[in-house]
Amino acid sequence: MPHDGHHHDHDEGSELSPLALRVKALESLLVEKGYVDPEALDVLIDTYETKIGPRNGARVVAKAWADPEFAGWLKRDATAAIASLGYTGRQGEHMVALFNTPETHNMVVCTLCSCYPWPVLGLPPVWYKAMPYRSRAVIEPRQVLSEFGVSVPETREVRVWDSTAEVRYLVIPERPAGTEGWSEEQLAELVTRDSMIGTGLAKQP
Repeated sequence: MPHDGHHHDHDEGSELSPLALRVKALESLLVEKGYVDPEALDVLIDTYETKIGPRNGARVVAKAWADPEFAGWLKRDATAAIASLGYTGRQGEHMVALFNTPETHNMVVCTLCSCYPWPVLGLPPVWYKAMPYRSRAVIEPRQVLSEFGVSVPETREVRVWDSTAEVRYLVIPERPAGTEGWSEEQLAELVTRDSMIGTGLAKQP
């Protein structure tokens, strides 16, 4: 997917954007003055990157697994369906849901920068923004997936979707077997951040 018209305030290539440089300088100053504990800051960032943010997406996935009508809405208009659960805001205005099936495995990357659906996934992980992932995911997706511990059979197509400023993606992983009758809350516990990017699978019950 072309990236024409990309305009971002996050990092481009391996260089920090002016905004990122200002944030880094402010962070350094706060640490130097003793206002912020760098370890506490790391914990806070990790919390939003791996816990709070992805829990929103997990609830979307769990509802799609449990509610066929919601799944259909998600396929037709992911932005509106996700907004109905209260997950809206910057970086999540134009969403597309990608449903994994026995025939297709979807994987998301942003080759030019680090477009990421913040309202449903929180902060992007460091590896998502790193050049090796951004460049290799498109060229050798199966190899990249294997490095994440995901083995996709040759008979299953791997589709790589390139996020842009206009469109961001949420992967809906396949529902694990043996979860019939589970509540949405129980199902959400099986959904991982990486499974919603496509570099992981849902947990087994």
